[in-house]
Amino acid sequence: MSRVRVALPLLALITLWGCSSGPEFVARHEPWRVEEESACLASGVVRENPFLRGRSALGGPSVCGAAKPFEMSAASLGRVSLKPAALLRCPMIPQIERWVETVVEPAARRYLGTPLAEIKVAASYACRPINHQSGGKLSEHGHANALDVSGFVLADGRTVTVKAGWNGDPRESAFLMAVHKGACEGFTTVLGPNADRFHHDHFHLDLARHGRDGLTRICK
Repeated sequence: MSRVRVALPLLALITLWGCSSGPEFVARHEPWRVEEESACLASGVVRENPFLRGRSALGGPSVCGAAKPFEMSAASLGRVSLKPAALLRCPMIPQIERWVETVVEPAARRYLGTPLAEIKVAASYACRPINHQSGGKLSEHGHANALDVSGFVLADGRTVTVKAGWNGDPRESAFLMAVHKGACEGFTTVLGPNADRFHHDHFHLDLARHGRDGLTRICK
């Protein structure tokens, strides 16, 4: 079972140990997360539909999880599947919808000449440290506040992967770079192959708050 150690007064910093094989991570108490999720849920901007199902609170040691997560199996009114379905907190849903509809779908038609059919999800919710590195900060995946995308499937059956396409076929590369650049306009953290070795084969998208004012964006 998990063990919890108070590392600083007032529970400002908590060190958590995963169950047996789970790596250790550090997590801070961040009130904005609950406030932001509650505001999103109250706004009604996210509503259940055949492609978006509400789930019971995601379990996990202490700070992991979300108050009311959603299972998202498709975006853009069902035109674009997410496989496997992603487990996400409320604020992520409209950002993903916006990205798919205003960035990814147009880029697929422009650079690849065919509609987008599917987004290949590499990861969504997971109670773990950043980059799976033991002792590191809790990943945004642990808050259901992140999505990893490894590739895209087109309506004609072609698959464009981040790993092979980023520096591969010129059309695929142009598509992926446009998708990456467009993600930086909506998400606060966007990491791709140019970021580090941990992201050589996927895009990481999240809505973390960076900097003292929480408004800093990271796009690599």
